[in-house]
Amino acid sequence: MEPQTDHNPISHTERVAEARALALHIADLLTDTPAANTVVLDISERSSFADFFVICSGENERQLRAIANSVREDLSDEGRHPRRSEGEFISGWIVLDYADVVVHVFDVDQRDFYRLEELWSDAVTVLAIQ
Repeated sequence: MEPQTDHNPISHTERVAEARALALHIADLLTDTPAANTVVLDISERSSFADFFVICSGENERQLRAIANSVREDLSDEGRHPRRSEGEFISGWIVLDYADVVVHVFDVDQRDFYRLEELWSDAVTVLAIQ
């Protein structure tokens, strides 16, 4: 007989719902920053490493810094911290990895070059803010 535990593992459906809520929350936080063209993509049926991408753009290094730092600080205040961050502001692409939600902060040129929305074109667009 297996020992009983006091916690129930979270189901896949619940995990995706929580990730969706976080992704939409991040998109809402981005409305208070210089972020432009924010898109939330549901990649849960197509990816083993995350359930949602939040993608946005800034016009210059200063805006990229403001956007990424605002997301980090606001979520940190809520007790959420990225598993890791990748990229330098000067590179034009910052990635904030919140496990099931990955935030991509691009400058316009890098976003046009990498075209994540096209690469993941079979993903469901949950939200798009121009």
